Amino acid sequence: MLYSNFLFPGGKIKALTMSYDDGVPEDRRLVEIFNRHGIKGTFHLNSGRQAASTLADASELYRGHEISCHGKNHYSLDRIPQACVLQQIVEDRLALEKLTRYPVRGLSYPNGAYNSAILPVLASAGIVYSRTTLSTGRFSLPDDWLCWHPTCHHNDDLAGRGERFKAQKSGLSVFYVWGHSYEFERQNNWELIETFCRDIGGQEDIWYATNIEIYDYVQAARNLQFSADGTLVFNPGCRSVWLNFQGDIREIAGGVLLNMAKDN
Repeated sequence: MLYSNFLFPGGKIKALTMSYDDGVPEDRRLVEIFNRHGIKGTFHLNSGRQAASTLADASELYRGHEISCHGKNHYSLDRIPQACVLQQIVEDRLALEKLTRYPVRGLSYPNGAYNSAILPVLASAGIVYSRTTLSTGRFSLPDDWLCWHPTCHHNDDLAGRGERFKAQKSGLSVFYVWGHSYEFERQNNWELIETFCRDIGGQEDIWYATNIEIYDYVQAARNLQFSADGTLVFNPGCRSVWLNFQGDIREIAGGVLLNMAKDN
């Protein structure tokens, strides 16, 4: 059997994603930094706690990034009845989707609080991924998308981890950074994120993506259909997926059946 491994768009092996909570005014400065350096972020909002002016501006402020749920009222989801969990997520989605005009399918756990009992509730509410606050220190994809553990908080040796990430030359790597933009203001350390984004932005071998972009791409890659000997691959989706086939990088366009052993 011939083996192939999926790669990120463009045949890249590395992806960077940033995740920031609460929809605070400091997000405006953070978004400007991200935009300047080509970084993409996911911003998790509490529609029930945001000022009307903040919500009204959200669609324009976060353009090019992702707006995601954080629970309507920021309640710890492991401490409320499951019916209330469902209400918190569905009402948050409804409010945020009026702003975004796209399906809002992600979440970060308010206060980092969750348990296994609420995972089916999230799935029933249309949530496909949810970020925890349990940093792994690793550059890896999640085993369970509803328990997506980040690499690190931005205060956790961000510069050092960034250098190690840039040095990665093999394997599929995802660097996932989380935090709150108000922390930069309170700790007077905006230079931390400014320097990080300047140093890690613009790298040709890094895919800069939102949380949902990574989820959707990985699902597309895992939905590829292979023949038993691994030579034929059919992409039933609409987006291209890249494969490393015996050291040869191939793009499999949506709807295409490719003979990996013969087709160029």
